[in-house]
Amino acid sequence: MVKDQADVLREKMLSANNKINNVNVIEKNAKVIAVVSGKGGVGKSNFSVNFGISLQRLGKRVLIIDLDIGMANVDILLGKTSYHSIVDLLERELSLKDIVENGPEGLSYISGGSGLAEIFEMDQMKVNDFLSKLSELEKQFDYILFDMAAGISTNSLSFLLSVHEIIIVTTPEPTSVTDAYAAVKHITLQDDQIPVSLVVNRTRNSRDGESTAQNMITVCSQFLKKDLHHIASVPDDEVVWKAVRSQTPFVLKFPKSKPAIVMRNTAKFFENKNKKMESTATVGHSFVSKLKSFFKS
Repeated sequence: MVKDQADVLREKMLSANNKINNVNVIEKNAKVIAVVSGKGGVGKSNFSVNFGISLQRLGKRVLIIDLDIGMANVDILLGKTSYHSIVDLLERELSLKDIVENGPEGLSYISGGSGLAEIFEMDQMKVNDFLSKLSELEKQFDYILFDMAAGISTNSLSFLLSVHEIIIVTTPEPTSVTDAYAAVKHITLQDDQIPVSLVVNRTRNSRDGESTAQNMITVCSQFLKKDLHHIASVPDDEVVWKAVRSQTPFVLKFPKSKPAIVMRNTAKFFENKNKKMESTATVGHSFVSKLKSFFKS
């Protein structure tokens, strides 16, 4: 029986759909997000921790990797003691089970260790082992949050250019905004396609947050041709400092506070946005595959 053109077309469409479905199943990896800031002291790590817990409470599997070298404090903010770091994955040849720590609400985290430079100076055998273990993490979690060091370095840039999305945290202070703009510029000059979201922390009121965000959005659009997405303004509230001192994330210690409500809403907004992206049948790149290109052969 000779197939007409309609039959052939239907078969091709069915084959293409099957391929897309198979790819979605096989290549379903974690969404990898880097949380950065232009300068230190803006509350970046505190945002990472509370944002991660808020995503976890939505039923997502979340891992925070502390890469804020020299200022690593994710474990302190979580009220935990860490015995291993991401570098132990290589230096001591430990397994993932050995270095992934359990945080509150089912959150997982890996503590920060020595410099990123050490990772990029490894021999090829260790590089392959490191990337293989990172690839395992991609399959085990829905979200991986990298809490990066303040500012942009050569080595941190390699990680930043490999992630699916960047969240930049600033405060309304002029120096913080200027440094945040410099960070966005540095990233955009290397890759203008990476989505960048903006969080304004420690705002006096909603108008303060909106004004700061709008200034950043306008400047980045005008001079960098880069669209920023303002996803949250977190109010400057005493409960945040009380939570830090007690080493308990504020979304847990003060769940009815304004900062906690903002964080929950931000996580819901982010997850809904991610679902819409997934519904378009677009398959994001593998973070590990892209990172691999930055290592020397």
